[in-house]
Amino acid sequence: MPYSHHSHSGQFCAHAQDTLEGVVKTAIEKNMQVFALTEHMPREKQDMYPEEIAAGYSEEKLFDIFSDYYIEALRLQRKYASELNILIGTEIDWIRPSSKNFIENLFTTFPLQLFVGSVHHVHGIPIDFTAELFQEARQTSGGSDEGLFEDYFDLQHDMLEALKPPIVGHFDLIRLKSDHPDLSFVGMQGVWRKIRRNLAFIASYGGILELNSAALRKRLEEPYPNAEISKEFLALGGQFTLSDDSHGIDHVGSYYRDLLRFAGKVGITQFTFFEKGSATQDCQLPEVTAKTTPLSQLQSHPLFASCRAT
Repeated sequence: MPYSHHSHSGQFCAHAQDTLEGVVKTAIEKNMQVFALTEHMPREKQDMYPEEIAAGYSEEKLFDIFSDYYIEALRLQRKYASELNILIGTEIDWIRPSSKNFIENLFTTFPLQLFVGSVHHVHGIPIDFTAELFQEARQTSGGSDEGLFEDYFDLQHDMLEALKPPIVGHFDLIRLKSDHPDLSFVGMQGVWRKIRRNLAFIASYGGILELNSAALRKRLEEPYPNAEISKEFLALGGQFTLSDDSHGIDHVGSYYRDLLRFAGKVGITQFTFFEKGSATQDCQLPEVTAKTTPLSQLQSHPLFASCRAT
């Protein structure tokens, strides 16, 4: 059965579209089994995106937005309980060591069922927002993509050690705005060493990599993570889940057919998903159950015959 563990809406994310309920109703229309709501966590003032600064947001405003999101998510979870298994979570933003306290306080305030661990900033600069900001981060790393990649994967490793996220978001997001986003990492020895280190750590605690279709939506040749990273994680016994990283109703389940074709190509034979229930593994998610679906079962679902292709 189809599912997504990473989503956003224009109601609670300034760079997304549509209401949260509209996104949920679209997931139901597409016969999703599980759909995780993972709006961005609030951030400190120094880490706001240009659109948030332009809107005059404060830290208090971002917190209020997240609080409103949580209340609405609970309402939708109850309203559509018979039609969709909705999980309420967040996508965390690891920016610097002090992020840990900020994130832990958020988890104390809001009893979330799931979280996606992501890195969107390096040196405090957004790396997936605009080419100009990516270039600024690259210059801070010494002027090369390779240097920035190493800094990104080091920061990601800090996040992994501190939080052990159950789902790791868009593992190789750093390549999105680079000069050659489809270039192999293997030839960059320092970068590849850090990638393998991070993958080994994720596998060691039972973390899951999302196979994220947003990269295909943004015209990259392969999803996050790319083929060489996916094969490396498979060799370590790693688990994968599906995510559309939707930012509005048009993105729900988009490019999933291509995602499954890629999965078969790299050798992924099953996907892990979460649903409400007692924990079935030693993780930080006491309210959810981890299950698996064979790739073949997903391929036979009507959604994958109709979803948008590249």
